[in-house]
Amino acid sequence: MSPAAVSGSPAVPASSAPRSEAFGNGSVSHWFREIGLPSPGEPLPGPRTADVCLVGAGYTGLWTAYYLKRARPDLRIVVLEKEFAGFGASGRNGGWVVGEIAGSRERYARRHGRQAAVDLQRAMFATVDEILRVAKDEGIDADLVKGGVLTTARNAAQAARVRATVEENRAWGWGRDDIVLLTGREADRRIGIEGQRAASFSPHCARVQPAKLVRGLAATVRALGVEIYEGTPVLRVVPRRDGRPAAAVTPSGTVTAEYVVRATEGFTARLAGHRRDWLPMNSSMIVTTPLPEAVWERIGWRHGEALGDMAHYYMYAQRTADGRIAFGGRGRPYRYGSGVDDAGVTRAGTVDQLWRMLAGMFPAVAGEASVDHAWSGVLGVPRDWCATAVLDHRTGLGHAGGYTGHGVATTNLAGRTLRDLLLRRDTELTALPWVNWRVRRWEPEPLRWLGVQSMYALYQVADAREAATDASRTSAIARVADAITGH
Repeated sequence: MSPAAVSGSPAVPASSAPRSEAFGNGSVSHWFREIGLPSPGEPLPGPRTADVCLVGAGYTGLWTAYYLKRARPDLRIVVLEKEFAGFGASGRNGGWVVGEIAGSRERYARRHGRQAAVDLQRAMFATVDEILRVAKDEGIDADLVKGGVLTTARNAAQAARVRATVEENRAWGWGRDDIVLLTGREADRRIGIEGQRAASFSPHCARVQPAKLVRGLAATVRALGVEIYEGTPVLRVVPRRDGRPAAAVTPSGTVTAEYVVRATEGFTARLAGHRRDWLPMNSSMIVTTPLPEAVWERIGWRHGEALGDMAHYYMYAQRTADGRIAFGGRGRPYRYGSGVDDAGVTRAGTVDQLWRMLAGMFPAVAGEASVDHAWSGVLGVPRDWCATAVLDHRTGLGHAGGYTGHGVATTNLAGRTLRDLLLRRDTELTALPWVNWRVRRWEPEPLRWLGVQSMYALYQVADAREAATDASRTSAIARVADAITGH
């Protein structure tokens, strides 16, 4: 079964993806190769005390530090990071600041009511503009362009799903300014995609260069007086008890604080006692060499739109500021035992698969560009696929994450929400249904490995069948895959 068949595209030769002479693999990401890997910051020099200790210097930790320090400049805030700020998903993602709920609105609504889920969606829409506002106000140049998101459908089943998705969103309060259904011809005027049948478009998304955003945010919070210690792994977090404060334990010493907030997302399984909290899901990306202007004339894609599709084994992409296509999808989705590959090296088979998918959607690219860089990273997936922001005033511990691939925007909402929770503010943000949302842990191995592998294998089969039959009904195999892991 070819990856081209999986995505419903015309057949593409199954040869290896062409590599540029400067082809890179791993080393964090193309985003960091573009701006240069940062020199490691100072590690924790010894025991420290703080008002708030944040574990992880990705978007969640940095946004929380930013909003806390803006609200209370007197607070002593310490951020601990095993590698360097932005090393994880914050510096490796596809660059979508998308205003979609990171979770199931139906699940949120069952516990908290329909209006609560609608409120969360509106908060996510507003978050896209909030990120653009902060970047402008703080002078963070991150190639941000609010061009919206186009979700393409390339066979009959995908077209039926995109129509149903637009109708469902309208039923949940999305207005005509929030989402629109496009015919294939209308969608091609935005982005010319081979075999495009239909698409949806939402303006609630911005393109971003992820590494520029996370490094700019790190520089901003440092300038505000936040202490960021890099090269400092946290071994475990300890709750407040017996009159002793909460603490984050590292090989260099212990940071004690009134509150310790875990912001470790896909790396959460490495912390003692948290191996089964969130599943570290792997996602891989390639980026092309810059495309000639003649190719862009054929493709279009001139307004900074993010691009996704309605396949079950879905892809995501952006046109970069310097005229490349960054293209991602699931490669090796999960490593046994919640393992995490720090280096981000991507298997040759995954690189080839992503290239064939890209070339199937954009035949004009074949022969005119090559793969310049490939990399991988992990995102955190809760058992019910719903993100959360949690703070326990009794234990002094909190966490946020489980963004299931929607973290670039959701981390900002998490930062503002954690600020209000930490400062004991009763606000519209603290009333949102994802606050203090708790779910059961993932099953022990080998069950979770078998479940994830089965889910994605079934999704690939479902995509292939939908493409081969061109039937308008979603394959029953995909519904079985959803049931296996509660997606």
